[in-house]
Amino acid sequence: MKSLAIAAAISTCMFFAANVYAQEDLAKKSGCMNCHDVSAKKAGPAFKDIAAKYKGKADAEAMLVTKLKDGKGHPAVKASEADEKALVKWVLSM
Repeated sequence: MKSLAIAAAISTCMFFAANVYAQEDLAKKSGCMNCHDVSAKKAGPAFKDIAAKYKGKADAEAMLVTKLKDGKGHPAVKASEADEKALVKWVLSM
């Protein structure tokens, strides 16, 4: 039973690690990484800084998706709306 719990924990960790890499690959493919980095400021703020700025704000996800979609204060995004939502969730989870 103990080995089953350990296997489940390892599987869960692997799933989340794969998801993080998938989101980072999506960010690269969508051009986000041209101006942003996960932890360092480039032309745009670091994703971790964005997450800290919006931490605890209930409307943060919807507001950021709208900002990306409308292109107000942010260059045009080359991603579908579903991808934009996934990327915003990923950034806010940092």
